[in-house]
Parts: sequence; structure tokens; C-alpha cells
Amino acid sequence: MNKSLEKQFVEELETNQNIIHKVCRAYTNNESDHKDLFQEITIQLWKAYENFRGDSKFSTWMYRVALNTAISLYRKSKRKVQTGQLYDNLKALEYEEYDDTQDRQLALLYQAIHSLTDIEKALVLLYLEDKPYKEIASCLGITEVNARVKMNRTKTKLKQILNP
Repeated sequence: MNKSLEKQFVEELETNQNIIHKVCRAYTNNESDHKDLFQEITIQLWKAYENFRGDSKFSTWMYRVALNTAISLYRKSKRKVQTGQLYDNLKALEYEEYDDTQDRQLALLYQAIHSLTDIEKALVLLYLEDKPYKEIASCLGITEVNARVKMNRTKTKLKQILNP
């Protein structure tokens, strides 16, 4: 690839890297896995960048690649035993004179998100980003109506998980 394309990719990646972090946060339980997934998504984005035609926004395309990468890796590693979760939960105890209410609520939300199916996770991430249903549908390769229906069902499911 030429240097111009590489520079353009790096600029787009720097501008939109929070998308990757959000996907990583939803599909991993610890910092090490987060970093590994971030790296894998970045590699997949770079490999696919040559074929990005600009039919959709870069961020939409980025979500699609990131989610597909995370879901495929998540399915491969689903059989592994998760050991980092206890450590992650204990980290909140280290704070002194700090109101961690928002952090705890966010952790509960992500814990609830972890119990969702792959498609539901993707829906929630895109929804929390205030993406319009048309863009959510495009990212996930489903119809806009289907995205709305699935999102309503997922909201109900999250409410039941968070408020049993």
C-alpha cells in the first residue's frame, strides 16, 4: 500500500479509536484481553482498508469490522475459563475519597451487556452511541425494522437483568 493510504488510515483510526475501545470493553473482561482484541481489530481494519469504498461512513464500516472481529474471536475463546473478572471487580475497592457510583453503575451495565447474545451486544453498543437505526441496521446487515424490534427486546432483557 502507498504511504498516502497508510497516512489516511492512521488519521481515521486515531479519530475513531474510541469505537474500538467500546467494542473491546463489551467483549472482554480484563485489560490484557482488551489490548489483544484492540490490536486484532486494528489489524483487521488495516487488512480491509484497501477495500473500503466509502459507501458508508468510516465509523459505520469500522463498527462492522470491529464487531465481526470481536464476535468471531469471542466465539473461539468462549470455552476458556474467565479468571480476570474477580480482579476487575476488586479494583473498585482501591479508590479512596472517590465517589465511584457512576463507575459501579457502568460496571453493572457492562456486566449485564456481557450476558447478552452477540447481536444484542452489538445493538446496545451502537444504540448507546446514539447511532440512528438506519446506521445500526447497516452495521449489522439487518433491516431497520428488524433493528428496532431487536433493540426493544434487548432493552426489555437488560431491564430484567438489571432489575430482577
